[in-house]
Amino acid sequence: MLVGALLAYYKRKFLVTALAYYTGSSMISACLILAGSLIPVVLALGHAVKPQLKFIWHCFIRPLGATDQRTRLEKFYKGQADVYDATRGGLLRGRNTMLSLSASHLRTMRAKDPAQRLIWVDIGGGTGHNIELMNKHFPVPSFDAVYLIDLCEPLLEVARKRFARRGWNNVTVLCQDANEFSLPEWSRADPKGSVNFVTLSYSLSMIPNFYTLLDRIDYVLSPETGLLSVVDFYTSGGQPSLHEKAIGGTSKECGWLSRWFWQIWFDLDHVSLSPHRRDYLEYKFGTVKTYNGRNRFIIPFIVRIPYYIWLGRSRSCDVSRFCHAFEVEGGNMVGNCSPSFLTIKESEIIPSLEIGRPAVEPQVTQADAVINFKPPLSSFHYQLGKPWRLPYYEQLVHKEFRTFIYSFTWEDPFEDMRHLELGSDDSMLVITSAGDNALHYAIAAQPKTIHCVDMNPCQGHLLELKLAALHTLDYEDFFAMFGQGQHPHFRNLLNSKISPLLSSIAYQFWRVQDKAFTKAFYLGGYSGWALRLAQVIFAIAGVSKDAEALCSATTIAEQETIWREKLKPVLLNPIVVALLKSPVFCWNALGVPLNQRKMLLDEGSIYEFVRDTLDPIPSTYSFKEGAYFYPLALTGHYTPSSCPAYLTRSGFEALKANNGKATDAFRLHTDSIFNVLQGLSTWSLTRAVIMDHLDWFSPGSKDVDDEVSELARVLAPEGFVLWRSAARQPWYQEVFTRHGFVVTAISIRKGPEVALDMVNMYASFWKAVKA
Repeated sequence: MLVGALLAYYKRKFLVTALAYYTGSSMISACLILAGSLIPVVLALGHAVKPQLKFIWHCFIRPLGATDQRTRLEKFYKGQADVYDATRGGLLRGRNTMLSLSASHLRTMRAKDPAQRLIWVDIGGGTGHNIELMNKHFPVPSFDAVYLIDLCEPLLEVARKRFARRGWNNVTVLCQDANEFSLPEWSRADPKGSVNFVTLSYSLSMIPNFYTLLDRIDYVLSPETGLLSVVDFYTSGGQPSLHEKAIGGTSKECGWLSRWFWQIWFDLDHVSLSPHRRDYLEYKFGTVKTYNGRNRFIIPFIVRIPYYIWLGRSRSCDVSRFCHAFEVEGGNMVGNCSPSFLTIKESEIIPSLEIGRPAVEPQVTQADAVINFKPPLSSFHYQLGKPWRLPYYEQLVHKEFRTFIYSFTWEDPFEDMRHLELGSDDSMLVITSAGDNALHYAIAAQPKTIHCVDMNPCQGHLLELKLAALHTLDYEDFFAMFGQGQHPHFRNLLNSKISPLLSSIAYQFWRVQDKAFTKAFYLGGYSGWALRLAQVIFAIAGVSKDAEALCSATTIAEQETIWREKLKPVLLNPIVVALLKSPVFCWNALGVPLNQRKMLLDEGSIYEFVRDTLDPIPSTYSFKEGAYFYPLALTGHYTPSSCPAYLTRSGFEALKANNGKATDAFRLHTDSIFNVLQGLSTWSLTRAVIMDHLDWFSPGSKDVDDEVSELARVLAPEGFVLWRSAARQPWYQEVFTRHGFVVTAISIRKGPEVALDMVNMYASFWKAVKA
């Protein structure tokens, strides 16, 4: 309509100008005619912005007056009820995400008791927009009953008309005070635990007596299958409490200006953004998911209103099977022996877990632990599905690690399996990295326990995502994400399918990083810099097509020719070698720290190391048929015939079989290896694969001595450690010998003739057996 009016306006303007020119009409007459032609434009503009004008008048200009809550609400919304939904889309962000997350969690939780009635109460739901929006995520007719509670009659009239148009007979609109809401069916029985789903969409901040409301919700919410979901504006203090740290949540803190400005601004409309509401919410209920965002409203770089999405469960739910550790003063982490933490012996609570070794082991039963433990548990304990991730304090580590270093694992798991002698009774410790090798071990041998350890929490987020996606996606979507490295609908998959099996912290990381799979996942992370640089070098040298040809060559001879004649002169030229020698590039792109760099330089030059690494690979392994490491580096993606085991269809199905039994072994630690080892009981491990981890320490480091000492304690007799090194003779061999290990070299690189494995990036491969 507006476009049509503008076209008519310009058409008339042209005609009037032409008429004035050819007829000699006075300028005044022409202006009068032109002014008349503007009337439709003004009317069209007025109609187009009428909702916004109503919104501005009622929200910013018209006084509310000091009166009771019901009268104030009716006065505020009566004149704008018909345009409420049209004017809140940009302001009230996160509602669709909250409902999508809720739907996926409801499906997961309802699987525990499909026969139970499904009751949804939407408190402060106003016009019913949320219920209509929920229909695309979880069909509204699938609920046995839906109740919309609100105190504002003008908004409820809009809701009644909306539901009548939809024909939803299971939806009931109730004009009630939220603090005293009562469902018709409660007249026949005690309402305790009778509701499965409660939502508060931008309404908690508008309810004065929120303590009463949240207490009432806690009473009526089902302990087993109940879910409370909230989206709202908020502010918070500059320093989080211990419990807030345990719950986690990136970007929760608000600056002082933002905190005070938004509290004062919204208080003018009787909307309270003080931290107390969210604090009590997170105290009263167990946190399942939390996300902190900023609403970039109208002027994105200036107006940034803090809002949050939160999902929670009753604290009385049985979380014992999720408790890898019990918290003291807000948080705990298995293996951390600092005074701030306490580890309870879990073998008395969960016999299948061989973790927990306090100085004095308390005699505690599962019932005692759940009933007598009072402080709120962290979000790790309330997550759904399989409890892979162990609790840790997000704020202690995230300032050092903004993202993952490795998007893929750069060690050959096939060579590992030749020497691991791994079986279903083994318990092993591995470095997480990207999780590819740990998943390979699970497929090949299904060991009893796989402790994945990494100081970088983002590496844990990546493995968590892979584990959750394995359980919730089909093979095509899974391979698109981690094989091709891109999926156009990743954010939708994250919210609607993957999220229930992710810890809250991992979910928030991937929600912020939801563009990671838009183009090329493997070009992300710090390791992606090396891949991007390789593509630039090949483009400059004009050998990009040759790199692709190398990966699709059908014979070893063809591979060797392409490498020798096309790519080797490019990668081993002095400029590239000088770049590889740079300590900054070594760390930021290749993940090679200074101590490891020094170890390889002490035994030769960078040129010799790169030559000895790359030369034998093309003449030994087929890139097209399974040697997947270098094709990924050259092309930025895997193929179905050349990819890690977990990305093959058979590997995917093996991990998914029997409700993912093979993945039950995973325990994801965000800590140092030493701290994790301290939390493990004596003789609880049979295998450890520590990659090139000890190369990172300086010669004679006490940390290496302490770690090897703990390995000696934790490994069972005849258990052993495998490691790789950039040096042919790493200095720390003698440390293992001193602590009672028998050390043997599996393989040592002697030159460019023979590859140690499909990667050949390390100069030696070692085994230390506990005598």
